[in-house]
Amino acid sequence: MFAVASIGLFINLGVAYVLSRGEATLNVRAALLHVIGDLLGSVAAVAAGAIIYLTGWHAIDPILALAVCVLLLFSSLHLLRESLHVVLEGVPSNVDLPRVGRSMAELERVRSVHDLHIWTLPSGEIAISAHVVITDMRHWERVLGEMRTLLEENFGITHVTLQPEVHEYVLHPM
Repeated sequence: MFAVASIGLFINLGVAYVLSRGEATLNVRAALLHVIGDLLGSVAAVAAGAIIYLTGWHAIDPILALAVCVLLLFSSLHLLRESLHVVLEGVPSNVDLPRVGRSMAELERVRSVHDLHIWTLPSGEIAISAHVVITDMRHWERVLGEMRTLLEENFGITHVTLQPEVHEYVLHPM
């Protein structure tokens, strides 16, 4: 038991090292959590093997296994909560949606912003979509460039989808 668990421990250390040096996406973090679970299982098995060999106390094996399960449960619940937030397209906790909308609406030639949605993609990139009411369609490319710069520099939002709408000054008879 001790020898096999030791081999597994070293293999899992190598895999954990490789995964921890990559991107911190939800998928990679989930894979890393899985490997850490295997790693903790190997550590528990090595420790249990040593304790059983030295003392003959066999109850240590299931005790350590339960301890590893509890640790993994709490880590998994945290990752599950984050994953559900992404799947449900929740606004990232570090983004103030009303502030983003106000900042966009304060740009020159922008009348208003509506249907504003901000969410996190599985890659960790923040995405935004919105309707932008402008005074004149001839200025859209300039407004779009200014908005992209504003969103990236002030809020870290790089995945931008904006729909222009022209504000009409026509009075409709009743």
